[in-house]
Amino acid sequence: MTEHSSQTTQAITKQVEQLSTLVTLLEKELQLISSRDAESLMNLLDEKTQLLSDIQTLDGQIEHIIRDKGSLSDNDELLMEQANRLLDDCKYRTQINQKAVEQGQLRLTHLRNLMMEVRAKESLTYDKKGKPKGGTLGSGVSA
Repeated sequence: MTEHSSQTTQAITKQVEQLSTLVTLLEKELQLISSRDAESLMNLLDEKTQLLSDIQTLDGQIEHIIRDKGSLSDNDELLMEQANRLLDDCKYRTQINQKAVEQGQLRLTHLRNLMMEVRAKESLTYDKKGKPKGGTLGSGVSA
């Protein structure tokens, strides 16, 4: 194995390790989204941001190495396939997490709407004829 080949194998192996770590972080992220643990989620997002930066940097290095080398060994090809499968898994998990966040936002919007309805009902008053009428917001204030 030449030094150049060893460098390629080491770089791709490290990328596989980083992508595996990202899969694990995405699993944790979904759990934290579901449990609404905001503080832990923010810490995980910081960790994920750093890992994504590291992956991007290494990706550029691997691209440069492959461009200089021209071709990959069979072993490196297998490692690249593994990295691509992990990358696809990360993309899939990211979509799932995005859906979970969207569902959480929908629930919050629904809750906010319910709260506004309750407030509106609490501010109802009745006129002289017994008909419901919105409460006043104070002198000179209109909604």
